[in-house]
Amino acid sequence: MTKAQFTYKVGDRVAERPKTHGILTTNSSTRERIAKYRTQRYGTVLGSKEKKDRGGRTVKLLVIQWDHLKSPMEHAQFRICHERDLPTMMKNAMVPGE
Repeated sequence: MTKAQFTYKVGDRVAERPKTHGILTTNSSTRERIAKYRTQRYGTVLGSKEKKDRGGRTVKLLVIQWDHLKSPMEHAQFRICHERDLPTMMKNAMVPGE
């Protein structure tokens, strides 16, 4: 069995995959508080790395500089998609409220 490779390269424009879950509430203050977590993020891949999870499995991580943040963050590769693929993924996803 061959080892899976990273799908993304340094400099690739990426987006967070569509969030297909929702939070139902009738409380307007709760809706306002969680609204900031419901926005779509876009960024650039700065690097990649592998880490072991608690079960000893290797997880592929991307170091991403999100457009709206000052410092980069690590994210699992499976939670990211190429920016150009996002419209298709949004169309195929069952996103609440749309």
